[in-house]
Amino acid sequence: MKAHHTRWWAWMPLLIAATLTTRAAAGETIVNFSLDYGFEGPAALFLHPLDKGYFKSEGLNVTINPASNSIEPIERVASGEYDIGFGDINTLIKHRDAKPGAPVKAVFMLYNRPPFAVIGRKSRGIVVPKDLEGKTLGAPASDGAFAQWPIFVQVNGIDPSKVKVENVSFPVREPMLAAGQIDAITGYSFTTFVDLKDKGVPVSDISVLLMADYGVELYGNAIIVNSKFAAEHPDAVRGFLNAFMRGLRETVRNPASAIDSVLRRNPDARKNVELERLTMAIRENIVTPEVKANGYGAIDEQRFERAIDQIAMAYKFKAAKPKLDDVFDSSFLPTLKERKFN
Repeated sequence: MKAHHTRWWAWMPLLIAATLTTRAAAGETIVNFSLDYGFEGPAALFLHPLDKGYFKSEGLNVTINPASNSIEPIERVASGEYDIGFGDINTLIKHRDAKPGAPVKAVFMLYNRPPFAVIGRKSRGIVVPKDLEGKTLGAPASDGAFAQWPIFVQVNGIDPSKVKVENVSFPVREPMLAAGQIDAITGYSFTTFVDLKDKGVPVSDISVLLMADYGVELYGNAIIVNSKFAAEHPDAVRGFLNAFMRGLRETVRNPASAIDSVLRRNPDARKNVELERLTMAIRENIVTPEVKANGYGAIDEQRFERAIDQIAMAYKFKAAKPKLDDVFDSSFLPTLKERKFN
């Protein structure tokens, strides 16, 4: 009986602590956040501010979950299952066109230049886009980069009838290219390049045709918000972006330290591989000339209109072509001073 009492008293401090934690958390806004993929290099952009307590200091209780592709977060956020997410703005534009009034909008543009790419092997004769004619391209049907293939083809004068497109799944895409079973694949540059290198393909033999370097003017992944959540919790959305902005600056300055947040959650991740993925995303997709000039997070209206015209090359809009305000709400952005690149 005595031992039983001792055990009960031993629990007392924990019970008090738990009660205090619950009470402290009561004032916090719960935010369910969806990534666009797994816990890989670029996920550090969100995991680092979480681990640093930046969301908490804005009164937010944030949970971050992985996804299988960049379409999933849009569906998750639109359904209200998730409050905020990270997804491809081009998919968002089509989603809202197909379902007018879908309660989801972008609030912060992160990938100013998208990582959409065609990645080929130089040893198989692929150096410029036109070289894809007469070759076999491996592409997963739901791949965000493959969705832009019709635009890439048109702006580069490629005859699509001369390219054999093979529907391959995500897990076998890089191995098939590494084994020489196909000549090129579509994918996100930082995912595929690093994976191929990791599979022993010599860097000198990898040809990364980043679509943004070859006439594709689209924007990439953005932070997206459920409209009902944004209307009910505008301060939470602002707080989320403030905390994210703080983490973004630190991650850009010191990616090697931020990557630890990924390694903590992914036992299979290797630091050098994920760090290279993250630094590639920062260098090629996030810190671009446009961002250096205008700051992080915003969208240039004229470029957006040109992007919409390009989307229309491959997609027939049901309604009128969307305007920037239809898909992007800039009212939650931190001030220009806070978003300035330095």
